[in-house]
Amino acid sequence: MPMPAPPNNPGTNPDCRKVDAILGHIGDEWTILTITMLADQPRRFNELKRLIGGISQQMVTRTLKALEADGMVARKVHPTVPPQVEYGLIDLGSSLAAPVMQLATWVLEHLGEIEAQRALHDEAAKHVRR
Repeated sequence: MPMPAPPNNPGTNPDCRKVDAILGHIGDEWTILTITMLADQPRRFNELKRLIGGISQQMVTRTLKALEADGMVARKVHPTVPPQVEYGLIDLGSSLAAPVMQLATWVLEHLGEIEAQRALHDEAAKHVRR
């Protein structure tokens, strides 16, 4: 995989700002959770909201609209009364789901170590403040 800029010259690629903006968007808490919830199958709005937990209806709407605008999620309206709307990952979103799930797996594998290091850091910081 070609590097966008030589490692000794980070930030020299003219698209770095665009990359940063997209990573900021797709790396936010609600986008990551939405993508993981849609990774296996399409889901209806309320099902997504329930599975994610702690997310407002407005934030689910914003997240889905942004993912739809980015070409990662498709919205399908079923002709029922009342209409049922289903959201699912399309090719671009599915290609993002794989590395997101790999990252989540890495976190789970190292969670104990990370939490132990945080506790050590917090304890050391307490002693410095005294």
